[in-house]
Amino acid sequence: MATGGLGKVYKDGEIIIQQGEKGKSMYVIQEGEVEITREAGGKEIKLAVAKEGDIIGEMAIFDSEERSATVRAIGEVRALTVDKKNFLRRVHEDPSIAYRVVEMMAKRIRHMLADVDVYISQGTFEQTVRFSKSDPRLQGARDPDGKKEK
Repeated sequence: MATGGLGKVYKDGEIIIQQGEKGKSMYVIQEGEVEITREAGGKEIKLAVAKEGDIIGEMAIFDSEERSATVRAIGEVRALTVDKKNFLRRVHEDPSIAYRVVEMMAKRIRHMLADVDVYISQGTFEQTVRFSKSDPRLQGARDPDGKKEK
């Protein structure tokens, strides 16, 4: 890992973002790779691997909800922390930054929808939805028709 760069260096296995914690910033991976996992039903599920240039934890910039996943360093990682104030300042200076973040989020949503298609084709989607509805964090969520779930 090069010395003198911006950002914090995380050691192999070190947690950068912890699922369930309150998020206030996002991170830009400058060097290395991270794994993104989510705990559900007592099991840790690997969702993705992010690498140099990727942005992680960006939902915290837009909402004040708990972190939806855990991010852990794979080997040494250098990541730059960007809080909401700095993000908005940079967007003001260069509005294309906001476009790039939204573009990246749209790609992630498309990947998730592809995963949903796989679950549906395997017949496991309804089981997943039933499990999700039992999650107390989702109480008050809206169903696809816009009605409040009970």
